[in-house]
Amino acid sequence: MVYVTRGLVDVLLDLASDADPSDVTTGVSVTPASELEGADGLPPETPVFTDFFLPDPGNSVNAVFGVDLSTPAGQTQGRFVSHPVGELEVTRRDDLAQVVFVAVPPWTVGEDTFAAFDRSGERQPLEIVDASPPGQSLSD
Repeated sequence: MVYVTRGLVDVLLDLASDADPSDVTTGVSVTPASELEGADGLPPETPVFTDFFLPDPGNSVNAVFGVDLSTPAGQTQGRFVSHPVGELEVTRRDDLAQVVFVAVPPWTVGEDTFAAFDRSGERQPLEIVDASPPGQSLSD
């Protein structure tokens, strides 16, 4: 089972909608359920996707070589990709990760528009949780 917060899903879908007709790809990271407000029903060690790194569309190294230098190595456990004119599946062109979230238009939450996949492209069970990470400031 893959867990993701409703807030993260909403932000990712907004990013995809704003970029349409271009695609979006960005790293997403997890927080243990024990650190979330509203995730009381999950075991404390359960990883829940909560955060993302802003995509950098102007990064020429990323565009040419597929290397994202703006995201620190090892800090993301997953990727989000949008397919504005594609199928709800992982493709050869997608940056792979342990978990890959894929979205397609109309950029809403639904079984036919937002899903999680493993590295090999197999669809994974997905649960969207109404929880939020602890507040952070820029000085943290």
